[in-house]
Amino acid sequence: MNATARRFAARRAALSLGVSTAIGGANHMLYAAAATPFAAPVQQPVPSPTGGLLRVLLALLVVLAAVLAAAWLARRMRSFSGAGGSSLELLAQLPLGARERAVLLRVGDCRLLVGVAPGTVRTLHVFEKSASLDIGSPPQSGAAPVSEGAARPTFKSILLKSLGQ
Repeated sequence: MNATARRFAARRAALSLGVSTAIGGANHMLYAAAATPFAAPVQQPVPSPTGGLLRVLLALLVVLAAVLAAAWLARRMRSFSGAGGSSLELLAQLPLGARERAVLLRVGDCRLLVGVAPGTVRTLHVFEKSASLDIGSPPQSGAAPVSEGAARPTFKSILLKSLGQ
């Protein structure tokens, strides 16, 4: 046998001796653990039903508070989006059917009568600034009466006037 073969055989023997020692030591520890007297296991405390219910309610309150905070924040962000300087104002709206309505808007100096339906928005009439609305005139039949001190006519009277009735 040459020197390389002898070194290889020596390493193999040392390795197998080390592995058997480690296994034997682990085996000895297992026998020692089994030889200890039986001890009662430590019992984990059983959670009470009221404690579980309290945790669920607390989690529900946290989620509800987060939803309310998100809604409040969304409303605040919408008001900061430039609605203060907008020249668009909703004056009145009147439902005409189940899902249709007529809307009176003020855009700058003119007023728009707009028809709104589920998939459509159409301009029905444009009131220019020069076209004054007769606020003091008596309402036509079927129109709501306009009070003496009112600054704006009622939506119904404007709608009826624009339709020529």
